[in-house]
Amino acid sequence: MRHSVHYLRKRLPMVNIPVLLRVMGLLLIIEATFLLIPLGTCLAYGERDWMAFLISFAITLACGSVMTFAIHPSSSAMGKREGFLLTAMVWVFFSTFGMLPFILMKDEPLSVSDAFFEAMSGFTTTGASIMTSISHLSHGAVIWRSLMQWIGGMGIILFTLAVIPMLNHSGGMQMFNAEVTGITHDKLRPRISQTAKSLWLIYFSLTAVLFGLLYIGPMEAFDAVCYAFSIMSTGGFATSDEGLGLWRSDYIEAVATFFMFIGGVSFTLIYRAVHRDFRAVWHNDVFRAYLGIVGICYVMFTLNIILRGDVTSWKSVTLDPLFQIVSMISSTGFEIPEFASWGTFALSVVLVLMFFGACAGSTSGGAKIDRLIIMLQNCRNEIERCIHPNNILTVRVNGKVIPHETVSKVVAFLSIYVLVIFVGGMILTAMGMPLVDSFFSTFTCISNTGLSAGVTGYGSTFSIVPDAGKWLLALIMLIGRLELFTVMLLFTPAFWRK
Repeated sequence: MRHSVHYLRKRLPMVNIPVLLRVMGLLLIIEATFLLIPLGTCLAYGERDWMAFLISFAITLACGSVMTFAIHPSSSAMGKREGFLLTAMVWVFFSTFGMLPFILMKDEPLSVSDAFFEAMSGFTTTGASIMTSISHLSHGAVIWRSLMQWIGGMGIILFTLAVIPMLNHSGGMQMFNAEVTGITHDKLRPRISQTAKSLWLIYFSLTAVLFGLLYIGPMEAFDAVCYAFSIMSTGGFATSDEGLGLWRSDYIEAVATFFMFIGGVSFTLIYRAVHRDFRAVWHNDVFRAYLGIVGICYVMFTLNIILRGDVTSWKSVTLDPLFQIVSMISSTGFEIPEFASWGTFALSVVLVLMFFGACAGSTSGGAKIDRLIIMLQNCRNEIERCIHPNNILTVRVNGKVIPHETVSKVVAFLSIYVLVIFVGGMILTAMGMPLVDSFFSTFTCISNTGLSAGVTGYGSTFSIVPDAGKWLLALIMLIGRLELFTVMLLFTPAFWRK
């Protein structure tokens, strides 16, 4: 009997569930506050969907209030387990309540599977959509789609750390590390909440500047707000079926290109640039690699367009290829109409850009350039060891030696990353989807780029995916946004053991 009790104690999870639910309640209250924006938009435009957002606001606020004020945890302590679990939970909870307006819409409401897929795609800034057209959506629904991306761009947990000071002492660093993309995470300020506030202030300021630049162009205020949200978050949701092409404006395309590029830069570097530490920015290996990759791909795209005879104007060999490259490497996912005619070589380059993405600590998806640099240096070292096995070779980034443990973690990350693409693609083929669509859909979701399978010529949008496949892709989007380990750790027995 004593042995059985000891065994049970050893197996029971040591997770402070009450404090997790209470914090989650606070977050739902915050989400309910954000829902007031599309609600007010519907009322301003006199649209019927105001009721859908009012009901969603009431449900979210009620659930959040009950969880916040009815639960009284005996301890407010949060460790690593609670940090990892809360980080994954918050994205699922936000998507669950964020999908409610899509289900309650008056015109063409979505099913639960479609609505959850759309919400998860928004919060993870993937930009994948099951909607074949968005022309029927109300202004409230359109701005909610863009707002979800903006919230998820910098990170829900990072926003939480900025507005809930109690988490600064209770699992804050674990949650910061679990959500912020990249290999290592540097605190800019002594307290993690101060770091979160600094990053969100920069994010908000850049969004405001982008809105102003779009508004002084040919965009109306509503479109400028929505595109400022989706571009700065590198999400890619549009306000119309034509996307940015609706305005046929070189000015808008140039502004979007610049801010998509900024969205792919580590916000830590942007913080240092704001504080005039330009030397740290220029001497950063990852940033210089980012610039180099964009430059090399631009030359390849331009030569490809010229050799194919697709030059129709100066813009077709200057702004268009640069826009498409930055859109792909930043995982925004905007496409220009001419891209379909650039051939399979351009598509193959795009696939590589989607795989690695931009810099760690940015709003972009993908495996990140940081890991690409470490992988290439490690491969070079292993090749050299074949000739000189006794040589001591190191991997260096920004002049610092990368520990062997970090290199091993990068190798494991990239291996699992590819494995998820293969397993996800195989499962989708088992559901009856075409081979190319299956693997491309998995790839575009884990990279948080959101290109539809139609880019391959085999399908149209994600509406072709069966309901079970949409739930699978929603999970893959979450895995990609939280960079594998945070989500996959929850499925290991070791996480739940004492």
